[in-house]
Amino acid sequence: MKFKPGLLTKIIIAIISGIGFSFIAPLWSVRFFVTINGIFGNFLSFIIPLIILGLVAPGISDLGKGAGKLLAITALIAYGSTIFSGFFSYFTTRWSMPFLLDAHQLDKGKELAFNETIGSFFSIEMPPLMSVTTALILSFVLGLGVVYTGSKGIKGALAEFKEIITKIITGVIIPLLPLYIFGIFLKIGAEGQVSTVLGLFFKVILVIFGMHVLLLLFQFVIAGSIARKNPFKALINMLPAYMTALGTQSSAATIPVTLMQAKKNGVDEDVADFVVPLCATIHLSGSILKIVACAFAIMYMTGMDAGLDLFGGFIMMLGITMVAAPGVPGGAIMAAVALLQSMLGFDETLVGLMIALYITMDSFGTACNVTGDGAIAMIMNVISKKVNKL
Repeated sequence: MKFKPGLLTKIIIAIISGIGFSFIAPLWSVRFFVTINGIFGNFLSFIIPLIILGLVAPGISDLGKGAGKLLAITALIAYGSTIFSGFFSYFTTRWSMPFLLDAHQLDKGKELAFNETIGSFFSIEMPPLMSVTTALILSFVLGLGVVYTGSKGIKGALAEFKEIITKIITGVIIPLLPLYIFGIFLKIGAEGQVSTVLGLFFKVILVIFGMHVLLLLFQFVIAGSIARKNPFKALINMLPAYMTALGTQSSAATIPVTLMQAKKNGVDEDVADFVVPLCATIHLSGSILKIVACAFAIMYMTGMDAGLDLFGGFIMMLGITMVAAPGVPGGAIMAAVALLQSMLGFDETLVGLMIALYITMDSFGTACNVTGDGAIAMIMNVISKKVNKL
Protein backbone atom coordinates (compact mmCIF):
# COMPACT_ATOMS: atom_id res chain seq x y z
CA MET A 1 0.00 0.00 0.00
CA LYS A 2 1.47 3.33 -1.10
CA PHE A 3 1.76 5.91 1.68
CA LYS A 4 0.32 9.31 0.79
CA PRO A 5 1.13 11.99 3.38
CA GLY A 6 -1.64 14.40 4.33
CA LEU A 7 -1.37 18.18 4.44
CA LEU A 8 -0.49 18.22 8.15
CA THR A 9 2.34 15.73 7.58
CA LYS A 10 3.66 17.82 4.67
CA ILE A 11 3.53 21.00 6.76
CA ILE A 12 5.42 19.35 9.63
CA ILE A 13 8.06 18.08 7.17
CA ALA A 14 8.28 21.58 5.65
CA ILE A 15 8.81 23.18 9.08
CA ILE A 16 11.50 20.68 10.10
CA SER A 17 13.21 20.88 6.70
CA GLY A 18 13.12 24.67 6.65
CA ILE A 19 14.70 24.87 10.10
CA GLY A 20 17.28 22.21 9.26
CA PHE A 21 18.36 23.77 5.95
CA SER A 22 18.58 27.22 7.52
CA PHE A 23 21.76 26.14 9.33
CA ILE A 24 23.58 25.06 6.17
CA ALA A 25 21.91 26.92 3.28
CA PRO A 26 23.96 29.70 1.61
CA LEU A 27 22.46 33.18 1.55
CA TRP A 28 21.65 33.05 -2.17
CA SER A 29 19.46 29.95 -1.70
CA VAL A 30 17.59 31.58 1.19
CA ARG A 31 16.98 34.65 -0.98
CA PHE A 32 15.75 32.34 -3.78
CA PHE A 33 13.04 30.89 -1.55
CA VAL A 34 12.23 34.35 -0.17
CA THR A 35 11.67 35.41 -3.80
CA ILE A 36 9.39 32.40 -4.45
CA ASN A 37 7.47 33.21 -1.26
CA GLY A 38 7.11 36.81 -2.35
CA ILE A 39 5.58 35.77 -5.67
CA PHE A 40 3.25 33.28 -3.96
CA GLY A 41 2.30 35.88 -1.35
CA ASN A 42 1.42 38.39 -4.07
CA PHE A 43 -0.68 35.72 -5.79
CA LEU A 44 -2.52 35.16 -2.51
CA SER A 45 -3.21 38.89 -2.26
CA PHE A 46 -4.65 38.78 -5.79
CA ILE A 47 -6.78 35.67 -5.34
CA ILE A 48 -8.11 36.30 -1.80
CA PRO A 49 -10.94 38.71 -2.82
CA LEU A 50 -11.95 36.15 -5.46
CA ILE A 51 -11.89 33.39 -2.81
CA ILE A 52 -14.19 35.49 -0.62
CA LEU A 53 -16.57 36.08 -3.54
CA GLY A 54 -16.40 32.46 -4.73
CA LEU A 55 -17.13 30.95 -1.31
CA VAL A 56 -19.39 33.42 0.49
CA ALA A 57 -21.82 34.40 -2.30
CA PRO A 58 -22.79 30.80 -3.24
CA GLY A 59 -22.94 29.93 0.48
CA ILE A 60 -25.47 32.68 1.16
CA SER A 61 -27.54 31.78 -1.91
CA ASP A 62 -27.64 28.12 -0.82
CA LEU A 63 -28.75 29.04 2.70
CA GLY A 64 -31.76 30.77 1.19
CA LYS A 65 -33.09 27.57 -0.34
CA GLY A 66 -36.29 26.70 1.50
CA ALA A 67 -35.71 29.52 3.94
CA GLY A 68 -38.04 29.46 6.92
CA LYS A 69 -38.15 29.99 10.66
CA LEU A 70 -36.04 26.93 11.50
CA LEU A 71 -33.38 27.90 8.96
CA ALA A 72 -33.16 31.43 10.36
CA ILE A 73 -33.06 30.22 13.97
CA THR A 74 -30.43 27.55 13.23
CA ALA A 75 -28.25 30.05 11.37
CA LEU A 76 -28.61 32.57 14.21
CA ILE A 77 -27.67 30.02 16.88
CA ALA A 78 -24.72 28.75 14.81
CA TYR A 79 -23.45 32.29 14.22
CA GLY A 80 -23.96 33.15 17.91
CA SER A 81 -22.01 30.07 18.96
CA THR A 82 -19.22 30.91 16.53
CA ILE A 83 -18.97 34.52 17.73
CA PHE A 84 -19.08 33.47 21.39
CA SER A 85 -16.23 31.06 20.69
CA GLY A 86 -14.22 33.85 19.07
CA PHE A 87 -14.56 36.21 22.05
CA PHE A 88 -13.95 33.36 24.51
CA SER A 89 -10.73 32.59 22.64
CA TYR A 90 -9.69 36.25 22.60
CA PHE A 91 -10.11 36.84 26.33
CA THR A 92 -8.58 33.47 27.29
CA THR A 93 -5.53 33.95 25.08
CA ARG A 94 -5.17 37.56 26.20
CA TRP A 95 -5.19 36.40 29.83
CA SER A 96 -2.79 33.47 29.31
CA MET A 97 -0.13 34.94 27.02
CA PRO A 98 1.56 37.14 29.67
CA PHE A 99 2.06 34.02 31.81
CA LEU A 100 3.41 31.93 28.93
CA LEU A 101 5.81 34.36 27.23
CA ASP A 102 8.63 36.02 29.16
CA ALA A 103 10.28 39.38 28.41
CA HIS A 104 13.14 37.80 26.43
CA GLN A 105 10.72 35.94 24.12
CA LEU A 106 8.75 39.15 23.59
CA ASP A 107 11.91 41.07 22.67
CA LYS A 108 12.89 38.36 20.18
CA GLY A 109 9.36 38.14 18.86
CA LYS A 110 9.21 41.84 18.01
CA GLU A 111 12.01 41.24 15.49
CA LEU A 112 9.62 39.01 13.49
CA ALA A 113 7.13 41.77 12.72
CA PHE A 114 7.74 43.16 9.24
CA ASN A 115 11.29 41.77 9.35
CA GLU A 116 12.97 42.19 5.96
CA THR A 117 16.53 41.30 6.97
CA ILE A 118 16.86 38.85 4.07
CA GLY A 119 15.24 40.28 0.95
CA SER A 120 14.16 38.75 -2.36
CA PHE A 121 15.95 39.00 -5.71
CA PHE A 122 12.88 40.57 -7.34
CA SER A 123 9.11 40.76 -6.99
CA ILE A 124 6.13 40.49 -9.34
CA GLU A 125 3.26 42.79 -8.47
CA MET A 126 -0.23 41.26 -8.69
CA PRO A 127 -2.73 43.93 -7.63
CA PRO A 128 -6.13 42.46 -6.67
CA LEU A 129 -9.18 43.26 -8.80
CA MET A 130 -11.04 44.56 -5.73
CA SER A 131 -10.55 45.13 -2.02
CA VAL A 132 -11.62 42.60 0.60
CA THR A 133 -14.44 44.90 1.73
CA THR A 134 -15.70 45.23 -1.85
CA ALA A 135 -15.59 41.44 -2.26
CA LEU A 136 -17.59 40.94 0.94
CA ILE A 137 -20.25 43.52 0.00
CA LEU A 138 -20.52 42.10 -3.53
CA SER A 139 -20.89 38.59 -2.04
CA PHE A 140 -23.76 39.74 0.20
CA VAL A 141 -25.48 41.59 -2.66
CA LEU A 142 -25.25 38.65 -5.07
CA GLY A 143 -26.06 35.97 -2.49
CA LEU A 144 -29.08 37.76 -1.02
CA GLY A 145 -30.16 38.90 -4.49
CA VAL A 146 -30.36 35.27 -5.65
CA VAL A 147 -32.35 34.34 -2.52
CA TYR A 148 -35.01 37.03 -3.07
CA THR A 149 -35.23 36.94 -6.88
CA GLY A 150 -34.75 33.20 -7.38
CA SER A 151 -32.42 33.89 -10.31
CA LYS A 152 -31.33 30.48 -11.57
CA GLY A 153 -28.85 31.96 -14.05
CA ILE A 154 -26.86 33.91 -11.47
CA LYS A 155 -27.13 31.06 -8.98
CA GLY A 156 -25.69 28.67 -11.54
CA ALA A 157 -22.90 31.11 -12.40
CA LEU A 158 -22.02 31.48 -8.72
CA ALA A 159 -21.95 27.69 -8.33
CA GLU A 160 -19.60 27.35 -11.33
CA PHE A 161 -17.40 30.19 -10.05
CA LYS A 162 -17.21 28.40 -6.69
CA GLU A 163 -16.00 25.27 -8.51
CA ILE A 164 -13.23 27.31 -10.17
CA ILE A 165 -12.14 28.84 -6.84
CA THR A 166 -12.28 25.44 -5.16
CA LYS A 167 -10.03 24.01 -7.87
CA ILE A 168 -7.56 26.86 -7.39
CA ILE A 169 -7.50 26.27 -3.62
CA THR A 170 -7.19 22.49 -3.81
CA GLY A 171 -5.07 22.30 -6.97
CA VAL A 172 -2.72 25.29 -6.60
CA ILE A 173 -2.73 26.95 -3.18
CA ILE A 174 -2.92 23.90 -0.90
CA PRO A 175 -0.22 21.90 -2.80
CA LEU A 176 2.12 24.93 -2.69
CA LEU A 177 1.54 25.67 1.00
CA PRO A 178 4.28 23.26 2.22
CA LEU A 179 6.82 25.01 -0.06
CA TYR A 180 5.58 28.38 1.22
CA ILE A 181 5.91 27.25 4.86
CA PHE A 182 9.36 25.81 4.07
CA GLY A 183 10.47 29.20 2.77
CA ILE A 184 9.04 31.00 5.81
CA PHE A 185 10.90 28.80 8.28
CA LEU A 186 14.07 28.80 6.18
CA LYS A 187 14.08 32.62 6.42
CA ILE A 188 13.20 32.59 10.13
CA GLY A 189 15.95 30.06 10.83
CA ALA A 190 18.51 32.02 8.83
CA GLU A 191 17.61 35.11 10.88
CA GLY A 192 17.96 33.26 14.21
CA GLN A 193 14.28 33.28 15.27
CA VAL A 194 13.61 29.51 15.40
CA SER A 195 13.49 29.01 19.18
CA THR A 196 11.10 31.94 19.64
CA VAL A 197 8.64 30.65 17.02
CA LEU A 198 8.70 27.00 18.16
CA GLY A 199 8.21 28.09 21.77
CA LEU A 200 5.14 30.06 20.72
CA PHE A 201 3.76 27.11 18.71
CA PHE A 202 3.95 24.67 21.62
CA LYS A 203 2.37 27.04 24.16
CA VAL A 204 -0.45 28.19 21.89
CA ILE A 205 -1.34 24.59 20.98
CA LEU A 206 -1.72 23.74 24.67
CA VAL A 207 -3.94 26.78 25.26
CA ILE A 208 -6.12 25.96 22.22
CA PHE A 209 -6.62 22.34 23.25
CA GLY A 210 -7.67 23.44 26.75
CA MET A 211 -10.14 25.94 25.30
CA HIS A 212 -11.66 23.27 23.01
CA VAL A 213 -12.46 21.08 26.03
CA LEU A 214 -14.02 23.98 27.97
CA LEU A 215 -16.00 25.18 24.94
CA LEU A 216 -17.53 21.74 24.28
CA LEU A 217 -18.43 21.35 27.96
CA PHE A 218 -20.14 24.76 27.91
CA GLN A 219 -22.04 24.00 24.68
CA PHE A 220 -23.39 20.70 25.98
CA VAL A 221 -24.27 22.07 29.41
CA ILE A 222 -26.42 24.70 27.64
CA ALA A 223 -27.90 22.12 25.25
CA GLY A 224 -28.50 19.64 28.06
CA SER A 225 -30.30 22.21 30.19
CA ILE A 226 -32.58 23.18 27.28
CA ALA A 227 -33.24 19.61 26.13
CA ARG A 228 -33.37 18.32 29.73
CA LYS A 229 -30.74 15.67 29.08
CA ASN A 230 -27.50 14.72 30.80
CA PRO A 231 -24.92 16.99 29.10
CA PHE A 232 -21.96 14.73 29.86
CA LYS A 233 -23.69 11.63 28.48
CA ALA A 234 -24.69 13.62 25.38
CA LEU A 235 -21.11 14.80 24.90
CA ILE A 236 -19.79 11.24 25.28
CA ASN A 237 -22.31 10.09 22.66
CA MET A 238 -20.77 12.59 20.22
CA LEU A 239 -17.20 11.31 20.69
CA PRO A 240 -17.37 9.01 17.60
CA ALA A 241 -18.04 12.11 15.48
CA TYR A 242 -15.15 13.90 17.22
CA MET A 243 -12.74 11.04 16.51
CA THR A 244 -13.95 10.68 12.91
CA ALA A 245 -13.34 14.39 12.30
CA LEU A 246 -9.83 14.06 13.75
CA GLY A 247 -9.09 11.54 11.00
CA THR A 248 -10.96 13.08 8.06
CA GLN A 249 -10.25 16.76 8.88
CA SER A 250 -13.56 17.48 7.14
CA SER A 251 -16.92 18.54 8.58
CA ALA A 252 -18.66 17.38 5.41
CA ALA A 253 -17.07 13.91 5.45
CA THR A 254 -18.10 13.46 9.09
CA ILE A 255 -21.80 14.28 8.50
CA PRO A 256 -22.99 10.61 8.45
CA VAL A 257 -21.38 9.92 11.83
CA THR A 258 -22.57 13.25 13.30
CA LEU A 259 -26.11 12.44 12.15
CA MET A 260 -26.04 8.99 13.72
CA GLN A 261 -24.73 10.24 17.07
CA ALA A 262 -27.13 13.21 17.17
CA LYS A 263 -30.05 10.82 16.78
CA LYS A 264 -28.66 8.76 19.67
CA ASN A 265 -28.99 11.91 21.77
CA GLY A 266 -32.74 11.88 21.11
CA VAL A 267 -32.83 14.33 18.21
CA ASP A 268 -35.72 13.62 15.83
CA GLU A 269 -34.64 12.27 12.45
CA ASP A 270 -36.11 15.09 10.39
CA VAL A 271 -34.51 17.72 12.64
CA ALA A 272 -31.11 16.02 12.58
CA ASP A 273 -31.23 15.61 8.79
CA PHE A 274 -31.83 19.36 8.46
CA VAL A 275 -29.61 20.80 11.20
CA VAL A 276 -26.45 18.68 10.96
CA PRO A 277 -25.64 19.23 7.25
CA LEU A 278 -26.44 22.95 7.62
CA CYS A 279 -24.24 23.36 10.71
CA ALA A 280 -21.43 21.47 8.96
CA THR A 281 -21.30 24.53 6.70
CA ILE A 282 -22.07 27.48 8.98
CA HIS A 283 -21.06 26.42 12.53
CA LEU A 284 -17.34 27.18 12.99
CA SER A 285 -16.81 27.52 16.74
CA GLY A 286 -13.66 25.38 16.77
CA SER A 287 -12.15 27.02 13.70
CA ILE A 288 -12.68 30.59 14.85
CA LEU A 289 -11.33 29.69 18.29
CA LYS A 290 -8.06 28.56 16.71
CA ILE A 291 -7.75 31.51 14.34
CA VAL A 292 -8.37 34.12 17.04
CA ALA A 293 -5.98 32.44 19.50
CA CYS A 294 -3.21 32.07 16.90
CA ALA A 295 -3.66 35.62 15.62
CA PHE A 296 -3.61 37.16 19.10
CA ALA A 297 -0.57 35.13 20.18
CA ILE A 298 1.41 36.18 17.10
CA MET A 299 0.40 39.83 17.50
CA TYR A 300 1.19 39.81 21.23
CA MET A 301 4.59 38.23 20.66
CA THR A 302 5.50 40.68 17.91
CA GLY A 303 4.37 43.75 19.87
CA MET A 304 1.43 44.65 17.59
CA ASP A 305 -1.73 46.31 18.87
CA ALA A 306 -4.26 43.59 19.78
CA GLY A 307 -7.01 45.50 21.59
CA LEU A 308 -10.65 44.45 21.85
CA ASP A 309 -11.71 47.32 19.58
CA LEU A 310 -9.61 45.74 16.81
CA PHE A 311 -10.47 42.09 17.49
CA GLY A 312 -14.18 42.73 18.05
CA GLY A 313 -14.75 43.72 14.44
CA PHE A 314 -12.36 41.01 13.24
CA ILE A 315 -14.32 38.28 15.07
CA MET A 316 -17.71 39.51 13.84
CA MET A 317 -16.52 39.63 10.22
CA LEU A 318 -14.68 36.32 10.49
CA GLY A 319 -17.88 34.55 11.54
CA ILE A 320 -19.45 35.68 8.25
CA THR A 321 -16.56 35.23 5.83
CA MET A 322 -15.96 31.62 6.83
CA VAL A 323 -19.51 30.57 5.83
CA ALA A 324 -19.21 27.68 3.36
CA ALA A 325 -15.42 27.56 3.89
CA PRO A 326 -15.49 24.19 5.76
CA GLY A 327 -16.53 22.48 2.52
CA VAL A 328 -13.15 23.36 1.02
CA PRO A 329 -9.89 21.90 2.41
CA GLY A 330 -7.99 24.82 3.89
CA GLY A 331 -10.93 27.10 3.13
CA ALA A 332 -11.35 28.48 6.67
CA ILE A 333 -7.79 29.78 7.03
CA MET A 334 -7.69 31.01 3.43
CA ALA A 335 -10.90 33.00 3.99
CA ALA A 336 -9.38 34.39 7.20
CA VAL A 337 -6.14 35.52 5.50
CA ALA A 338 -7.98 38.43 3.88
CA LEU A 339 -9.11 39.79 7.24
CA LEU A 340 -5.75 39.08 8.87
CA GLN A 341 -4.13 41.34 6.30
CA SER A 342 -6.77 44.04 5.99
CA MET A 343 -7.96 44.31 9.61
CA LEU A 344 -5.02 43.10 11.72
CA GLY A 345 -2.14 44.22 9.49
CA PHE A 346 -0.41 40.85 9.00
CA ASP A 347 2.49 40.81 6.54
CA GLU A 348 3.74 37.86 4.48
CA THR A 349 5.89 36.38 7.27
CA LEU A 350 3.11 36.58 9.86
CA VAL A 351 0.55 35.11 7.44
CA GLY A 352 2.91 32.17 6.84
CA LEU A 353 3.29 31.61 10.58
CA MET A 354 -0.48 31.85 10.98
CA ILE A 355 -1.15 29.22 8.31
CA ALA A 356 1.47 26.85 9.76
CA LEU A 357 0.18 27.26 13.32
CA TYR A 358 -3.46 26.84 12.22
CA ILE A 359 -2.87 23.71 10.15
CA THR A 360 -0.94 22.12 13.02
CA MET A 361 -4.24 22.13 14.93
CA ASP A 362 -6.56 21.75 11.92
CA SER A 363 -8.12 18.40 12.80
CA PHE A 364 -8.89 19.47 16.38
CA GLY A 365 -10.78 22.54 15.16
CA THR A 366 -12.88 20.45 12.77
CA ALA A 367 -13.59 17.93 15.54
CA CYS A 368 -14.74 20.74 17.82
CA ASN A 369 -16.99 22.10 15.06
CA VAL A 370 -18.83 18.84 14.36
CA THR A 371 -19.17 17.90 18.03
CA GLY A 372 -20.75 21.29 18.70
CA ASP A 373 -23.16 20.59 15.84
CA GLY A 374 -24.61 17.84 18.05
CA ALA A 375 -25.33 20.39 20.79
CA ILE A 376 -27.11 22.72 18.34
CA ALA A 377 -29.16 19.77 17.03
CA MET A 378 -30.37 19.08 20.59
CA ILE A 379 -31.42 22.73 21.01
CA MET A 380 -33.14 22.86 17.63
CA ASN A 381 -35.02 19.65 18.41
CA VAL A 382 -36.74 21.46 21.31
CA ILE A 383 -37.32 24.66 19.32
CA SER A 384 -38.80 22.78 16.32
CA LYS A 385 -41.44 21.16 18.53
CA LYS A 386 -42.48 24.57 19.87
CA VAL A 387 -42.53 26.13 16.37
CA ASN A 388 -44.68 23.30 15.03
CA LYS A 389 -47.22 23.90 17.79
CA LEU A 390 -47.68 27.55 16.78
